[in-house]
Amino acid sequence: MRIRIRRTGGFAGIERRAELDTSGRPDAEEWHALAEAALADGLGTSPAGARTGVPDGFSYEITVDGRTVCCADPRLTPAQRELISRVLKEGA
Repeated sequence: MRIRIRRTGGFAGIERRAELDTSGRPDAEEWHALAEAALADGLGTSPAGARTGVPDGFSYEITVDGRTVCCADPRLTPAQRELISRVLKEGA
């Protein structure tokens, strides 16, 4: 499974991207469950509504194997927040 995070916005408006491939990882099942939960939490949300956050807040695109959802601070679900944090930390 390939997980990509794109973060935009913030005070400086700097874009950040990270990607993680779970193939061959001993914790792949944990990543898969977290990614599926983050995607499910974003289904049914319009891209425009999902990107509406707070001034100078971050907006995110979460892409997992070609499926993308959009979300923004402060409306992230716990699964989205954890996935974003972990991929931005561990991904390249």
